[in-house]
Order: sequence, then C-alpha cells, then structure tokens
Amino acid sequence: MPVIAHFKMAYRSLVRKKLRSFLTMLGVIIGVASVITLVSLAQGSASDITENIKNLGSNLISVNISPRGFLNTFTYEEALKLKNIPFIQKAAPVVNTRQTVVYLNNKYDNVNIIGTNGDYFDIRNLKVRQGRVFTEEEVDLRRNVAVIGSTIAEELFGNVNPVGKEIRIKNKILTVIGVLESKGSTMGGSEDEVVLLPATTAKMLTSSSRINQVYLQAESPEVVNPAKSILSDYLNKKFKGDEEAYRIFDQTQILETVQKTTNTLSAMLGGIAAISLLVGGIGIMNIMLVSVTERTREIGIRKALGASKTDILLQFLIESVVVSGIGGIIGIFTGVISAYLIKNALNISVKFPPSIILLSIGFSMLVGIFFGLYPASRAANMNPAEALRYE
Repeated sequence: MPVIAHFKMAYRSLVRKKLRSFLTMLGVIIGVASVITLVSLAQGSASDITENIKNLGSNLISVNISPRGFLNTFTYEEALKLKNIPFIQKAAPVVNTRQTVVYLNNKYDNVNIIGTNGDYFDIRNLKVRQGRVFTEEEVDLRRNVAVIGSTIAEELFGNVNPVGKEIRIKNKILTVIGVLESKGSTMGGSEDEVVLLPATTAKMLTSSSRINQVYLQAESPEVVNPAKSILSDYLNKKFKGDEEAYRIFDQTQILETVQKTTNTLSAMLGGIAAISLLVGGIGIMNIMLVSVTERTREIGIRKALGASKTDILLQFLIESVVVSGIGGIIGIFTGVISAYLIKNALNISVKFPPSIILLSIGFSMLVGIFFGLYPASRAANMNPAEALRYE
C-alpha cells in the first residue's frame, strides 16, 4: 500500500475521534510550547545582556578586588593611579552600598548607591537625560551631589523635574544634578535603579575607604591585552603575589561567560520542558494501545484480505507520528504566542533560534515514532484468526 494511503487512513482515524485525538496531542503540545517559550525567553534575555555589554565598548577592562585583610585594602587614591599604567586612559574606582533613598514622603528601598568619579560615565557609556554629571572638582571637594537613574526619578519624583531637588540617604542630604537615560538591565543589575555620587561623598556613607571594583578604559581595543598584562604585573606586586586578591576581566571574557551561562541555562530549561514531551509520548502510547485493541477486528479483516505485517505496522506508526507531528506544530505556535504574551506583560525580549524550533518539531516526531512503535508492532503481530474472533 502506498505511504500516502497510510497518511489518509491516519487522518481519517484522527478526525473520527476529534476529542480523543486532541487529548492525545495535548502532552506534546504542552511540551513543545514549554521548550519554545522558555528557551526563547532565555535567549532573548541573553541577547539583551550581550548587547548592553557590547555597548560599553570593546576596550573596557574591569578589575575586581577581593577584600582579604588589611594588606589587600585598595584605596580610592591607589585605584586612580591605575590610570598611569601604559595603554590605560581612564580609571573609575567604585564604592558600592545599598541604601534607602528618600524624597519628601516618598522612598525607594535597597537602591544601589555607586560612589565613583567623572570617568565612570564615559567608561560605562552613560548619558544624562536631564541635568549634568558631577565634575572632578566636586569629587575632590566632597560635594553632596547625585545623579539618579530613570526609575528612581519616576518612583520618587513622578512628573516633577528632579534636577535641583534634594534627596536623603541615611542622614546625608544630596542635591540631584542629573537624571540618566534609561538603559535597562546588565550583568551588574539595572542601570535605571542607581544613584551615582562622588566617591569621596559615598565613602562617608559606607564608613569604609576600600575600593572593591575599578573600571578602566584602554586606549583602543588593540591594546587591551598588553594593558591587562601590565596591569596584572602591577597588581601582583601590590598584593605581594596573592593572585586571589584580584580578578581582571575584559569584554571578551565577559561575553564568553554570558554565552556559556546562557547555553547552560537554555539547555536546562529545554531539558525540563522536554520532560513534558516524554509524558506526552507515554500518553500517545497508551491511546495507541487502546486504539489497537478497539480495532482488533479491523486488523484481522485487513490481514485476511492480504495486508502484510509491514502494512499494519506502517498504518499505526504513521498514525502515531501524525498525532505527535500535528501536536508539535500546534505547540510551536502556542509557544511563540505565549512568549510574546510574556514579553508584553513583563517588558522583556524574546528570541526564537531556528535550531530550537526545528529541534522541537523533530523531537516531537521522534516521540511519535518511539512511543508508537510498540503499539504498531503489537498490531502487526496479531494472529488474523484470533483477531477476527475478537468481540
């Protein structure tokens, strides 16, 4: 019998019992939709993070200092000296703390307070939407000024222009001199939920002179590696050979880390969602076994009329593949729609790699073949005489 005839028979069998066919597909639909939704969200988020990192420039170098006792203390003044290293043109030491920011009766809890200098804005490619950034003179004179993120501005001030207004952090009153343009989230958190202060001012909030991070800008992407080499030698001498006291990263390393993390996360999410496909496959096998039992006399009649084992095997195997294949296609559309609904609801990005769509439909077909093989084999091996006597 031609293969096309088997597909027609499978189609007629599915149409005769629409509800049962749909319930059989449901496990596959949920499985494929889950894979598409979760992986597209993971890939979209990773794409956003990667783009944000690239926007910082390919000549960014980040130095993380681990506080490991008094000898490994790194002060603001020492961090500024890194600008004198060959191939380095800008240095922005960072003092971090988290505090509640208050304006009149409004407050925003757990805000990332960053103490730094004027180079930070250029190195991190931050632009102001309103007002200005603080100057080196304001850093040296410990001025109580602040540049706030767009989310902080909206939450604390609403439609009021924040520039010139005063906010309070702990017991310190600061004048807002600028509002940053919205940038969204990066690996370090949201750039819109920060308050930037002169490092000298921020040190009075933290009661610490330690610098845990320094952002550096190389003269060009081509000199990043030699700059890192010289920087490593300098820090190695500073920390007396303790290589665990510091870590040096550039954009390439950060992007590689993001890519590896994203691939691992996507694989984990895809694997978790694929369990639904296996459950759906078990459902297909159960229904196909029921179908074989219900159609025992039909199988006996077909064999009596000359149908071979191969014909019977193909009939039920193709029926199983059609069920899983249609379920896979519906699952893809369901997954895409679900991802876009989540995107609009949470304002996040989605990305649909063609490979994951092809893999999902291919895996759903394999599920149909794998879990349909046993029922099809059972039908093909029936004894015609016993099948005809079946009530």
